[in-house]
Amino acid sequence: MDRDPAAPAHVPVLVEETLERLAPGRGGLYADCTVGLGGHAEALLDRFPDARLLGIDRDPEALARSAERLARFGGRVRLARGEFSRLDEVLDRELGPSSGTGSAAARLAGVLADLGVSSLQLDTPERGFSFRFDAPLDMRMGGGELTAAEIVNHYPEDELERIFREYGEERQSKRLARAVVEARRAAPISTTAELKELIDRVKRVERRKRGREGRVDPATRVFQALRIEVNQELEGLGGFLDQAVRSLETEGRLVVISYHSLEDRIVKHRLREMDRGEVDRVTGRPLAETRLIEVLTKKPVRPSDEEVAFNPRSRSARLRAARRI
Repeated sequence: MDRDPAAPAHVPVLVEETLERLAPGRGGLYADCTVGLGGHAEALLDRFPDARLLGIDRDPEALARSAERLARFGGRVRLARGEFSRLDEVLDRELGPSSGTGSAAARLAGVLADLGVSSLQLDTPERGFSFRFDAPLDMRMGGGELTAAEIVNHYPEDELERIFREYGEERQSKRLARAVVEARRAAPISTTAELKELIDRVKRVERRKRGREGRVDPATRVFQALRIEVNQELEGLGGFLDQAVRSLETEGRLVVISYHSLEDRIVKHRLREMDRGEVDRVTGRPLAETRLIEVLTKKPVRPSDEEVAFNPRSRSARLRAARRI
């Protein structure tokens, strides 16, 4: 199928590493819970003819693009709009309720979640995710009501400071929050360019010089923090991991790719807890019979130097995987 030359290019990260740990050669139904533009899904369906796929995404535009990309696989693929944090609901709606459980138990051979912002969202100027373009401050992944402009122009200073500090891990969160509040008194901050200019001014960074933050643009952390708040990206991550593990059949695989330490920390600790199992209150020892998974990645899998050179956006990716036992 011919592709629109103006469409955002999509290069999926850690494809070989993902497929190796999903082990789709076994066949069965796999759920890509952030199908995006369909890169991982296409690789899986193309190489493993016995695998079927349910692709889920909160972004209707991404679903439309992935439908075009995956059309050649016919009935082997099904797409559904939904949030990964509500995986049980999506599976029950698309596949029918699990018999007698009321949950989506043991129906999937594998689950994949490639977290964070997609190429489509980053490279579509009017979505307002990137300061590379002058665009309205939006940042909504799935058409919710809250926008980045509303946060910047209406949140109290202490809330802005918290968001910048917690979600952006921004060292100058207090100064930036104060500067935002002072600036919006004169006029609303409505565009990515206006916010970027304010951040640069606060940090005294010239456009051609990045100072102590090296390759990372000074605005990156603030934009990340706003995106996470707009889309509530961290709120449902722990719950998603629980639902994903419950949905797996025995020997089913879970693969999660994250892009910053906040996401990766949640994934690491929750998988570790499910690998350890419940702890006996008297002895303090793990109860082996309550273990749900075996963690397959003691350390996160990172992209190779070759992949980073080819696809610079992959440089912060971290992959963790587990097997249902």
